[in-house]
Amino acid sequence: MDISKTIAEMKKDPNFADNVGMVLIHNGIVRGWSRGDHSTVNKMKVVSDLDKIERIRQDIEAMPGIYKVSVEARSGVMKPGDDVLFLIVAGDIRENVKPALALMLDRVKAEAVSKEEYTEEGTA
Repeated sequence: MDISKTIAEMKKDPNFADNVGMVLIHNGIVRGWSRGDHSTVNKMKVVSDLDKIERIRQDIEAMPGIYKVSVEARSGVMKPGDDVLFLIVAGDIRENVKPALALMLDRVKAEAVSKEEYTEEGTA
């Protein structure tokens, strides 16, 4: 996802300026170390359930003050530094947009994405 291009497309909507005072972005990247024991990660297998992600996106977009939510979730075998997940949440005020982005991220990670790390020792 080209974040700048995606936001520029959102801004083409004639109702954007009347409804949006904040845009928050999450760019999830494959870490070079495992969260559990900090061992080196050589690669990661990611599976994203796009249907579940779309349902979550719709739920978040229906929250008070949220105008538009855009998501790109990738699947496949990736290496440290690769982009995995992009979330863009546009809405009226920070009191609505910040919790919406946090909830979107937490739900996608818990409900729709699975990861398997491959470390120096094997699979984490």
